[in-house]
Amino acid sequence: MSTPEAPVVAVLGTGTIGFPVARNLAAKGFSVRAWNRTASKARELAEHGVEVADSPAEAVRGTDVVVTVLKDGPVVSDTIKAAEPGLREGVVWVQLSTVGEDVDSLAAFAADRGLVFVDAPVQGTRQPAENGQLVVMAAGPQDVRPTVQPLFDAIGKRTLWVGDDGASGAASRLKLVLNTWVIALTHGVGESLALAKGLGVDPAHFVDVVTGGPMDNGYFQLKSAAVLNEDFTPSFTVDNAEKDARLVLDAAGRAGVRMDSTAAGHARFARASAQGHGGRDMAAGYFASFTD
Repeated sequence: MSTPEAPVVAVLGTGTIGFPVARNLAAKGFSVRAWNRTASKARELAEHGVEVADSPAEAVRGTDVVVTVLKDGPVVSDTIKAAEPGLREGVVWVQLSTVGEDVDSLAAFAADRGLVFVDAPVQGTRQPAENGQLVVMAAGPQDVRPTVQPLFDAIGKRTLWVGDDGASGAASRLKLVLNTWVIALTHGVGESLALAKGLGVDPAHFVDVVTGGPMDNGYFQLKSAAVLNEDFTPSFTVDNAEKDARLVLDAAGRAGVRMDSTAAGHARFARASAQGHGGRDMAAGYFASFTD
């Protein structure tokens, strides 16, 4: 068996975030296996020293750490259940996906199967993932941290440990709070630029006034540039943003918290998706302001 300092890692899900996660782990010297439901999205990883598996069970067999990087809780649940024949007791399961309060059922599955569950959603989209600059929010036992911290260091610039028990869901619930802010920022940019267009205001003047002032930030610059340049190459898609907004609203409803702005933001993402923008970057929520 490998040492804790160099665990054998299986990455389940090689989409926008999972692909660079697997590649960066391999680049840092980890032995990595990967699986993806759409196999073509995983095959290129072979060029980076990653062993590509045909099934989740094959990917996880004999590994020390399993990393899930998938769309949502139900997909994660289906995938880890498909991997179950290859799992052994004591395997560390690092759950990077945004799953909201589905984390509770995932943690229960881990406990029933004797897996060590680490709840570790990440903040960041395509470019931070590619550059190994994600922010990892993690909750898990103290004794497993020496095993997983080198992985987090390989994929991220910073790890924030928020709890000693992955089953608490502390990290996944923090991710919902962060996503609320992302949704607000995205639609703030989009609606401001849409109003500029509607009023005949040069949108570049709006960006110029904000730039360098207290309302400026890197995210504002990225998303305003996407709209102004009509470049909606996805870092995080409208459809994924709609899903995340829905997870926030579901959790808020159970907590008795009203989220009027997020509810409106969810409706905008849903409308943009219905207009045909679901696979474009979430900045394309901008189009929800127009009827044609």
